[in-house]
Amino acid sequence: MDFAIVAAIALAVSGYMAGSVKIVTEGEAAVVERLGRYRRTMSSGLNFVVPFLDTVYVVSMREQLIDIDPQKAITKDRADVTLDAILFWRILDVYLARYAVESVDKALEQLVITSLRSEVGQLTLEELVSSRDKINRQMLTTLDKATQDWGVKVERVEIQDIKLSEELTKARESELAAESRKKAMMSEYQAAVESIKIISDALADSSNPKATLNYLIAKSYIEAQNNLGSSPNAKIVFMDPNKLTEATTEFITADGETQHSNSNGSSET
Repeated sequence: MDFAIVAAIALAVSGYMAGSVKIVTEGEAAVVERLGRYRRTMSSGLNFVVPFLDTVYVVSMREQLIDIDPQKAITKDRADVTLDAILFWRILDVYLARYAVESVDKALEQLVITSLRSEVGQLTLEELVSSRDKINRQMLTTLDKATQDWGVKVERVEIQDIKLSEELTKARESELAAESRKKAMMSEYQAAVESIKIISDALADSSNPKATLNYLIAKSYIEAQNNLGSSPNAKIVFMDPNKLTEATTEFITADGETQHSNSNGSSET
């Protein structure tokens, strides 16, 4: 009987001692509450508590990630967009993170959503698409100030994706196509201007401008025929080079006569 009592007491003491030891691993911290009231904060290593009276809440001090679900927002120019963002944060003060806010991770998530919609509402669609890094920095500043009293540090926030509505996507594609056509037309225009300048310089420097012009026309004619022939859907229409030469000759003759008459008129005067 005495042995059974001693064994029971030894077992109870062993259980009490085992329950009083609390090991907190590296990268974590723990809050101790005694009978529902804050008692102390335990750091990593070997710690002791009072069994049955103390309650321990372990929290991670490592960097944590919150993946924000896609959120709809409206830009300054009334464009509907859907954004996906992520948040990186860590706990700096265990006491504040435990008692200053109900649920720190949920509070952070709601704060990110609110800040995201606010930032988007101040920008046009074009500014939103082209200034993602700037928006990230602005949101980081806003979140960092708002969470100072929560005992947490927002390390960075990143907008992962920006999706436009189907109507906006089609409109943007049409706009890009129109811009591409405009650039192509400008390139062709610049090439034509350069070509005209080269021909003009060649004619001005040539002792026989008529022969030079005939050569350039023939060269352009051959190149045009080659380009038409390389097109799979093209219908090739052969033109008579003599007709081109005749028309050019008439143009040069008329231009020469005009200059000659102008010269005579000036001499008579």
